[in-house]
Amino acid sequence: MSRKCIIDAQKGILVGNNVSHSNRKTKRRFMPNLQMVSFLSELLGKQISLRITPSTIRTIEHNDGIDNFLLTTSASRLTEEAQKLKKLIKKAEARKSATAA
Repeated sequence: MSRKCIIDAQKGILVGNNVSHSNRKTKRRFMPNLQMVSFLSELLGKQISLRITPSTIRTIEHNDGIDNFLLTTSASRLTEEAQKLKKLIKKAEARKSATAA
């Protein structure tokens, strides 16, 4: 499993240097702070477990849940896995609106 946020395509491993007091530089990696979180999808009717960063969690909560967040976010800002999840939610929304009409 890669150290990358499933939702946000820009959150991944960064590379830099440790700089000592004598100014020696050694390579290091900056790992993202990934958390396992479950969100309730109202359209799919089930819980979705994701490995995402805290900033993405705050963004999802700000947008009133995973369904609304994925439907309003453009596909270019999402990873492939998130785009697949977005398609599932769109299909569920279309089914729900078809049965309501």
